Amino acid sequence: MRAQPPPPAGWADAGLVSGEAVELDIRAARLGSRVLALLIDLVAQLVAAVVLGTGLSLVLIGLGDVVDDAAFGASQTVLVILVLVGYPVLMERFVGGRTLGKLAVGLRVVRADGGPVGVGQSATRALVGVAVEWPGLVLPLLSWAASVTVMLTDPRGRRLGDLVAGTMVVHTRGAGMWRPAPPAVPPLLGWAAALDLTRLDDGLALAVRQYLGRVHQLAEPDRTSLGRELWAEVAAVVSPPPPWAAPAPAYLAAVLAERGRRAAYRLGRTRAVTAALWPELTPPPPAVGQPLAPAPVAAPAATRLRPAAPARAVPLQPDPVRGQPARPFIEIDVRRRPR
Repeated sequence: MRAQPPPPAGWADAGLVSGEAVELDIRAARLGSRVLALLIDLVAQLVAAVVLGTGLSLVLIGLGDVVDDAAFGASQTVLVILVLVGYPVLMERFVGGRTLGKLAVGLRVVRADGGPVGVGQSATRALVGVAVEWPGLVLPLLSWAASVTVMLTDPRGRRLGDLVAGTMVVHTRGAGMWRPAPPAVPPLLGWAAALDLTRLDDGLALAVRQYLGRVHQLAEPDRTSLGRELWAEVAAVVSPPPPWAAPAPAYLAAVLAERGRRAAYRLGRTRAVTAALWPELTPPPPAVGQPLAPAPVAAPAATRLRPAAPARAVPLQPDPVRGQPARPFIEIDVRRRPR
């Protein structure tokens, strides 16, 4: 199945294909979202550096004269490596290719073929990032400009670390807009009102809804063939057949619209019955000009509650087995329930 060309502007399709040769609808992360994730990660790394640095300082102060200047400098180097390299590697290893910034923005690091990222790949992209990109130990200004240029020119928005490690960053949240289903054409409204929809299950109705919502994204001849297949499944469980020939999407839209109309009618009847039986549970309609914000509802008065059924004492009857009066009990007379 092919999508309708060309893709929307700014979509940045990741170009990932599953093992069944189906193109995945996944977007590649671009410069803006990745910079936002980087800023969040920098705050997390700063907090981690403060916490680890405080703990390390307390340990070194406790050791006293045993630690010299060389050991102190080595400990600081290890601390910097843990914060700048260990943080992304550990997070991507145990959180599924995501750091705190990527979790907040909705990004994930994957292999170039879409598989899960490995520890070696995470370490490679982290080392390249520290050395060339951020903080950029080798020619900071020049390396920053080169990194931004590479991300802007690469079709998948990859940076230098991704190119070296064979990885990429993708969005985990879809950006497609939910489009309403197309309305039913007027000539089919009478036929749809007489349909028997009892055998149309929720799964098939959901498949029809998804097809109608994305029919504009499908290219021919896949659009027509998929519509015919869905209509063949729907026609097998609904009756009577349509009165005249029409495209399959028109039949599907009419059936889905009638199913939604009947569901709304049943919901309205249920609410009407509830309001008739328990009017105290139904909020009054807002007056003209009154805001729709819910006002605080006072507790219902005791006079509005329905009284319980009257209790009637039943005379004691002797037990035929024990010869003793049975325990008294109260019988509720349901025939004389007051209204």
